[in-house]
Amino acid sequence: MSSMGGTERSFGGLTRFLVSAGLAVAGVSAAHAQAGPPGPPAVGVFEAVKRPVTETNEFLGRIEAPNRVNVVARVTAFLDKRNFVEGAEVKAGDLLYQLERGPFEADLASKKAQVAQLQATLVNAKLTTDRAKALMGGPAGQQSNVDAAVANQQSLEAQVQAAQAQVDLSQINLDYTEIHSPIDGRIGRTAVTEGNVVTPSSGTLTTIVSQDPMYVTFPVSVRESLDLRERYVTRGGFKAVVIRLRLPDGRLYEQTGELNFVNNTIAQNTDTISLRGTIPNPSTYTSAATGGSLRELTDNEFVTVLLEGVQPVEVLAIPRSAVLSDQQGEYVYVVGAENKAEQKRIQLGQSTSTIAAVTSGIALGDKVIVEGLQKVKPGEVVAPGPASALIQSSMKVSADGGAGSAPKSTGSNP
Repeated sequence: MSSMGGTERSFGGLTRFLVSAGLAVAGVSAAHAQAGPPGPPAVGVFEAVKRPVTETNEFLGRIEAPNRVNVVARVTAFLDKRNFVEGAEVKAGDLLYQLERGPFEADLASKKAQVAQLQATLVNAKLTTDRAKALMGGPAGQQSNVDAAVANQQSLEAQVQAAQAQVDLSQINLDYTEIHSPIDGRIGRTAVTEGNVVTPSSGTLTTIVSQDPMYVTFPVSVRESLDLRERYVTRGGFKAVVIRLRLPDGRLYEQTGELNFVNNTIAQNTDTISLRGTIPNPSTYTSAATGGSLRELTDNEFVTVLLEGVQPVEVLAIPRSAVLSDQQGEYVYVVGAENKAEQKRIQLGQSTSTIAAVTSGIALGDKVIVEGLQKVKPGEVVAPGPASALIQSSMKVSADGGAGSAPKSTGSNP
């Protein structure tokens, strides 16, 4: 009997559980029936408009000094004194090295003495010639004596000229004992110290590179060089672009430069052509401890070159955040008839970090979806509304020139 009672209690508990579960399911079904189906997803849209965009191409470049001088010795002598601070800036004409002068001064004095001796002999030869010519009017005069005197005089004149040339050469060698800077620039370390013998075959004693302005050279692929030529040749050529630099630490260099040279041959190994511009490199800080001025740009430094168009161009623009991409390329969603989302393939032109310039695929005034894209599917109805204030303001800032340009391409290392 006890087992039968336990069984009844078990069946009673199961019955109550099933009844409770059924009530809960019925309550959930009723709640869903009251909520109804969800509405179309809300999205933010922006109408495609015309916006001015600064065209920019990005390349890797290298800073080069326009003038570079390897200082060498022109004569063989002991190095007496070095007159510069390594790493300092020097001016054209500054004395850099002083070589031993004694042997060259003695040689010069000897050559001058030879000239003086020959000049004295020449004076006597001229007197002899004059006497021989005077005797020609009398019975003792002979033409042979005149000819011999004239020949001797001319020979001595030639000897004096040769001796004077030796004097000039000795003077030049003496002057070479003082090595001066031929240009303004920053001087490097010295390869030879005082007390050593230097000769013309000793090699470079030190190097001087000019500082302001500097060259920036960068390679451009042949295909992209044709695009640049097509874009700017009718707008002023070199004058239609400016050069900006991004330094290795990511900072944008304050000075702007100008393009001034395109090479006349293409590098076969890289299929690129070299372009060059000039850019100012003024002093930013002057300190006696560093031996002169500090400047931002250094010879052989790698930089990022931004080649920018002087005049902005108008493009059909949409927010960059609206552009999606897959294996087939870029596309956007637009709000079409009956508020249905439509996928449209687009082609992008020169764009910035916030503006996408569209060359084909959409038209002026199309309502492009920029927010809520994760909820959008092609052909489904959406609830469009204006894009957020952040999107609106970013497009306005870019139109006013406040946003930096995004790179279009990157060249290879020079």
